[in-house]
Amino acid sequence: MNPKFWQDRWQNKRIGFNQSDVNPLLIKYFKILGLPVGSRVFVPLCGKSIDMVWLATQGYDVVGIELVESAIQEFFIEQSISHTVIEDTENPHNKCYQGQLAGQTIELWVADIFNLTAATIGQVDAVYDRAALIAMPPDMRPKYSEQICNLSRNAAQLLLTLNYDQNEWSGPPFSISSEQVQQYYGTQYQITVIEGEPATLNAAPEMAVREYVWLLSE
Repeated sequence: MNPKFWQDRWQNKRIGFNQSDVNPLLIKYFKILGLPVGSRVFVPLCGKSIDMVWLATQGYDVVGIELVESAIQEFFIEQSISHTVIEDTENPHNKCYQGQLAGQTIELWVADIFNLTAATIGQVDAVYDRAALIAMPPDMRPKYSEQICNLSRNAAQLLLTLNYDQNEWSGPPFSISSEQVQQYYGTQYQITVIEGEPATLNAAPEMAVREYVWLLSE
């Protein structure tokens, strides 16, 4: 899946994956990570997710990565957050939007996630992956999961995935099995399924879907 696919989705406002409310599973289960206030949470492929607002109001700094710059611009505009833009001196294609919300720092990188380093994004205390892994087609997931481990230095993860009959829908978002979660992360983490509950895909509302919450810990 090339960058143009997502750029077109944002340009044409085909962003049904963007929720207007904070994800209830984040509210319900984020505490299992046991993060002290002031910790820094990494949100890959963050878009303009309002989940980042919730994290900041709970006392956490946020660092996000998003390929489409307009998504990050919309986030700061819609949340009325003043911000500065810092260019990446090592890679002219990357830039970082920085602002403050509820006393916490939000840093959102405009970049291809595969072109960033742990040194560039800085300290990561936990990862919240709601819509990143499920946005990756199968051939990209091993590289993606390896990069998440590298960027976060194997910080604990709260991972949300979807599972459905792939004969009924091809994605994205893509269906991911428990065996695949183990395949992608099993060598780096202890993997615990926390919950699996019925969910709805906007693109296929009649289809049977389950959304799973995973805790990935060392």
